[in-house]
Amino acid sequence: MGTETKSNSYTGQISTSGGNPKVMKDSLSLVRQTVNQHSQSNQVQNQLNSNSNSYPNESDNEHDNNSRDIQAKQEDKSRKEAIVPFVPIFVEEADVIQGAKELLKVIRPTWDLSHVEFKSFTDGITNKLVGCFHNEISKLRDENGGSYLPIKTQGLSPVQSEDPVIIEKDDEEFTDDLAADGALVQYSDNVVLVRIYGNKTDLLIDRKAETQNFLLLHTYGLAPSLYATFKNGLVYEYVPGTTLNTDSVLCPEIWPLVARRMAEMHRKVRKHGESSATKPLPMIWKKTQSFLDLVPERFSDAEKHKRVKETFLPIGRLREEFNKLYEYLEALDSPIVFSHNDLLLGNVIYTQSLNTVNFIDYEYADYNFQAFDIGNHFAEMCGVDEVDYSRYPKRDFQLKWLRVYLEEYLQRSHIQSQEVELLYVQVNQFALASHIFWTVWSLLQAEHSTIDFDYVGYAFLRYNEYLARKVEFLSLTAAKNNK
Repeated sequence: MGTETKSNSYTGQISTSGGNPKVMKDSLSLVRQTVNQHSQSNQVQNQLNSNSNSYPNESDNEHDNNSRDIQAKQEDKSRKEAIVPFVPIFVEEADVIQGAKELLKVIRPTWDLSHVEFKSFTDGITNKLVGCFHNEISKLRDENGGSYLPIKTQGLSPVQSEDPVIIEKDDEEFTDDLAADGALVQYSDNVVLVRIYGNKTDLLIDRKAETQNFLLLHTYGLAPSLYATFKNGLVYEYVPGTTLNTDSVLCPEIWPLVARRMAEMHRKVRKHGESSATKPLPMIWKKTQSFLDLVPERFSDAEKHKRVKETFLPIGRLREEFNKLYEYLEALDSPIVFSHNDLLLGNVIYTQSLNTVNFIDYEYADYNFQAFDIGNHFAEMCGVDEVDYSRYPKRDFQLKWLRVYLEEYLQRSHIQSQEVELLYVQVNQFALASHIFWTVWSLLQAEHSTIDFDYVGYAFLRYNEYLARKVEFLSLTAAKNNK
């Protein structure tokens, strides 16, 4: 399964020579023309989004309802008209910089590649990500293996050599000044990101749905612009800022922004043609069942197979465990909302100069239980590369976080303690489903991914945490008679 959709504007032919992907001249013109049209459309939509970001006050309900009706019509129109160019190029994982250069020739034909610098981000455990920086920007801060923090060139001419520069992670000229994230805001048009899908991730992810999610969230002002798709990836707008880590996610300046942003997504987003009365099948059920079907009975790597068999329940029993848990969780009646479903810390970008957070990577975005999205984020506060479940947020922190979330989600300032307590119980119980989901996901990745990451070890950590928390979380009950 690829990223081609009926709305792709490319209809020509391609040819290859010398081992590098090339696009036929006539087809190249068609793609470039559509890219330019798409860019103009994005500018108009960004204006619409910037004019509709304020939250309603209770005294302005009638005015805001009218505004929302107008905005909804504008968003509906933009969804119908959205066209994402498809570039018929396959980017090899072993040569992502060369692939990025070929893509830039199509989507940024006016860019002189000798003025472009490339940054390979290293925090992804599913995909690979390359930042392409034109002219003004040459250095990035990489605090979390994938930071988006830029600064201007200091004492360097824009062009150092004929070949674009690949910036390494340990570059001594990186800065620790978080305030520098404002340096790129005015230069965002000079930066694009190229995401290359991991090997066989199409087994796990519906790439057509991912593209639709990207466009859908962009119309609500909740995602950057999507510039193009190619055979095994996406090209999209750069979001300046810094990815969160296990310390910053707890900062009082940051966590309320995350809570409100998630609530905003849950409250606002509806897929085109679906009303609020529609009750879709939750993602956690669909995906977990699909993943369980795909986990191999025997892993191709003998050592991995041995580790899996010694550590985990047989898949049939793991499925029974999940089904029993799901039956319990479904009865909690958590609202089904459009959710991100993968808010690990590297998928949250904090821009200090604007006092905002943005969520990135929409591979798993879909309708799901509200409490799953929150519980999954709480579990991800413990880290990925170095997991420490003692960092799972304590009750007091969760209650504060959930109160801020509910204020935005329910659009009222007075939230009863009983409402917070009820959500607290649901969130922690749904965190158990998160552990099973990512356990099964990791087992699939262990068989297919070419990325250097211990997926079996990560599956073991998630599964053990599920077992360790199961009795504690399922015994939680909401306090009664709180005001």
